Amino acid sequence: MAPTTLSGRRPSWAHDDFLLAPPQPARRLDPALDPRDVRRLEIHAALTAAGIAPMPGDLEAIDRLSALPATVHTALHRWLTAS
Repeated sequence: MAPTTLSGRRPSWAHDDFLLAPPQPARRLDPALDPRDVRRLEIHAALTAAGIAPMPGDLEAIDRLSALPATVHTALHRWLTAS
């Protein structure tokens, strides 16, 4: 790319390039999700894989199902994914 100004200064297209600082693991967010959120996402994924599109009114039911114990969620997931 040819410089657009030649008056002894840097060309107008030049930018201050700099390297980013390395990440600081101590300042990262905790990526762990609440188990209820994980179950809710898994229910959505199982419904989608089964070809069932949740209706807007179904979101409350999905939320309540995700609040049930993990054993209930496991059975629900097994029922939805059985072919």
